[in-house]
Amino acid sequence: MGYRDAMGTSAPNADSGVTDRAELERLAEEQSALRRVATLVAQGASSTEVFAAVAQEVVQVLHLSNAAICRLDDEGSTMTVVAVWGDHPEIVRPGSRWPLDGPSMTTEILRTGRPARLEDYSDLPGSLATEARQGGVSSAAGAPIIVDGRVWGVISTSSPLAPLPDQIEDRVAEFTELVATAIANSQAHEDLRRLADEQAALRRVATLVARGVPPAQLFEAVSAEVARLVPAGGAALARYEPDGTVTAVGGWTSTGAYIHVGTPFSPEGTVTGLIFETRQPSRLSYANAPGQAAAAAREMGWHSSVGAPVIVEGRLWGALSVVSTSDRPLPPDTERRLAEFTELVATAIANADSRAELDASRARIVATADATRRRIERDLHDGAQQQLVSLALELRAAQAAAPPQLAELRAELSHVVEGLTGVVDGLREIALGIHPAILAEGGLEAALKTLARRSPIPVELDVQAESRLPEPIEVAAYYVVSEALTNAAKHARASVVHVDVQASDHVLRIAVSDDGVGGADPVGGSGLLGLKDRAEAIGGVISLQSPQGSGTSLQVELPLGAPSQ
Repeated sequence: MGYRDAMGTSAPNADSGVTDRAELERLAEEQSALRRVATLVAQGASSTEVFAAVAQEVVQVLHLSNAAICRLDDEGSTMTVVAVWGDHPEIVRPGSRWPLDGPSMTTEILRTGRPARLEDYSDLPGSLATEARQGGVSSAAGAPIIVDGRVWGVISTSSPLAPLPDQIEDRVAEFTELVATAIANSQAHEDLRRLADEQAALRRVATLVARGVPPAQLFEAVSAEVARLVPAGGAALARYEPDGTVTAVGGWTSTGAYIHVGTPFSPEGTVTGLIFETRQPSRLSYANAPGQAAAAAREMGWHSSVGAPVIVEGRLWGALSVVSTSDRPLPPDTERRLAEFTELVATAIANADSRAELDASRARIVATADATRRRIERDLHDGAQQQLVSLALELRAAQAAAPPQLAELRAELSHVVEGLTGVVDGLREIALGIHPAILAEGGLEAALKTLARRSPIPVELDVQAESRLPEPIEVAAYYVVSEALTNAAKHARASVVHVDVQASDHVLRIAVSDDGVGGADPVGGSGLLGLKDRAEAIGGVISLQSPQGSGTSLQVELPLGAPSQ
């Protein structure tokens, strides 16, 4: 309200101006914090770095005593603290896990998907409420972190004595979208890394199968590859015997040699027993499992196991399993990863000398890789890329809403938007390299023209083929040309590359040649081994001539079926 001066006249209300300035300063401070976090996201910082930065910014900008970022498990029954900042009660420490077995601020967020607060823990049941009371927490507030349409976790703050500020949960929520974007971005890159690791491991196993190595060597190699890939404390391949027992035929552990090869055991209380009953991938905790095998597992420090069946010519032959030496469950995609290897094992068992079986196995690997590439390309486009675009639009809106006198803030927001735009462009380039959408939409010729335009070396392209070819042929031809152009740009020092693609006599012939320095080595990490695997998996052949000083010439022939309609 106004006041009157000594002359009795009404003076202007000064409180309003002070309030406006304070609000502008608060807005500027929050926008600066959001910009700092957005810069970390745009730079591709790890989720751990972003989590720590967000917790710190929430405490400092919102003038709170503490902040924590917690992740919910897949069932929403447990939360794990992944980052903290400030003066937290002892119960809130990184890595601590809490069952959500009673009313709490977190369970309310999980139920509604909206920010929430809880003013009093004094009479609430459940583990978390009990620990909160013992830790001196009287009130808490937080907001959900939404990733892919579901509650991934929460950002929370608590107070031991005084009530938390009004609507603090809504101000905390301003940071959650940046955290969600960082998580989606990190998951996309993690998918790419895991895909590369998975395909490399599968290729190594496929190579052993192709060489016809002794079964014991193959089984040990499969166990080692899958245990490292998951990762797990150990892995084993077991065979079901006619007398109802199970025999370990190969294994690997992180602590040394697997000593149980050749030893029969009863399947009671083991994951192989569950698989025998269901013929399906299974999981098992050894905590209360019956039987001698489960007791031996507990003695070795094994907490749980995941396994997948090995099916040979329609018959349940055995099981491939991995074990965890931690009380945390193995990753949710472990069954799928095991299944990739069991197909190779089954092929080797059925007929190690059969080239047709080997080609079928390698074709499945290529098809799986291509399907995964398409999935990741879709995930990048629909997930991280769209979230970054949305974030850029929101920052534009914040820039437009900033008062004109905050020119520096507006300029900084513009700089962040430009950085996010660059990240979006980078993700688009990554997605194009994973699986080009234009190949599915426009066919081989359109996709090769795009490769030619993007090449830093001039490309003379001649494509004489049907408008559409079978999908495996188009994908193989695309990657042949893509890898050849990449190698030419990196190593050949060429002035021009000639690409000829001709379809005749039920064969697609691809020739890529350059006038560079030559000397290409197919085993020197150029990617030609991967192309050879891809071509041979669909019945094709590939050859390379690259004499020193005389350029490089690559020829590929791929058998054609009926063109796709």
